[in-house]
Amino acid sequence: MSTIEELLERKSVRVFEPRPIDQEVKDSILACGFAAPTAGNQMLYSILDIEDPKLKTWLAQSCDHQGFIATAPWVLVFLADCRRWYDAYELAGCNPRTPGVGDFALACQDAMIAAQNMVTAAHAHGLGSCFIGDIMENKEQVVAKLNLDPWVFPATLVVFGYPTDQQKRRSKPRRFAQEFIVHTDQYRRLTPDELQDMFASRGDDFDQFVPGFCDRKYESDFAQEMTRSVTEYLQAYTDQQ
Repeated sequence: MSTIEELLERKSVRVFEPRPIDQEVKDSILACGFAAPTAGNQMLYSILDIEDPKLKTWLAQSCDHQGFIATAPWVLVFLADCRRWYDAYELAGCNPRTPGVGDFALACQDAMIAAQNMVTAAHAHGLGSCFIGDIMENKEQVVAKLNLDPWVFPATLVVFGYPTDQQKRRSKPRRFAQEFIVHTDQYRRLTPDELQDMFASRGDDFDQFVPGFCDRKYESDFAQEMTRSVTEYLQAYTDQQ
């Protein structure tokens, strides 16, 4: 399978066969993550390999009660890590400034690019995967459970495993058409007609889908908790600016 085919075919998988993943396969996937583009070759991320079943169960509940996290064969938390290089600077006698929001954003980019490389590599190995953004919620409890430093942020959680036949057969959701996403030279807001056409391009009824999605996702308790938590994480990068 070509890389293009893999990227187009890959979809989120939330039901896995009870099969372990060989360490050789894990190492191959991790190597692909480490090969990802990274700002200044810094690799501004750390990865937590969650093996403790109790911790996986806790994460499943903390991440908006998504039970499949607890039973996934491989669970990784990708951390945007501004601590490791800061410690290296201090060790080298550099007297570094404290990390700021720009450093935070750059580390998040590094972490997410590495994660994306890994889910693509996993697909090539016949594995399914699913990104879990809910790891950004419940800041205080997550920090305590994962022993996170103030300059270390859980950018995403990804589960991996061999998909069941039902998951393999499930269709990948349609995306918005290119014309609504790609702008030339400058950003512009879509017109009301274009917004409705955008949702129609993937088969959604605008008047039914958008209000329902707004209530179910955008205005949900978990979305508001995520905003609160990320604001708290950002405080460490703004307090001393």
